[in-house]
Amino acid sequence: MSEKTLVENVGQPGKTTRVDAAKYAEMRKAVLAVTPTDPPGLTPAQIIEAVKPHLSATLFPGGETAGWWVKCVQLDLEAKGLLKRAPKAPVRLHRP
Repeated sequence: MSEKTLVENVGQPGKTTRVDAAKYAEMRKAVLAVTPTDPPGLTPAQIIEAVKPHLSATLFPGGETAGWWVKCVQLDLEAKGLLKRAPKAPVRLHRP
């Protein structure tokens, strides 16, 4: 059984979910690497495409499930204050 880590969700304060620790750690590193510090930032779709070259083929073969993991990490990092949304639609994310 793989190790798990707890993640938060900015949309559900106080709620945590257990996810695969290795996949989370790799995706977190990739998301932070590709997300700019200057607003407005990137859309989630742009982040999904940008992280794929940073991912291990063992954990994310062919980039499979990258979209789900980007969203998981995005919501957790927003809850922790490590990602911010631009104030107007569409959703764009940047590091504060």
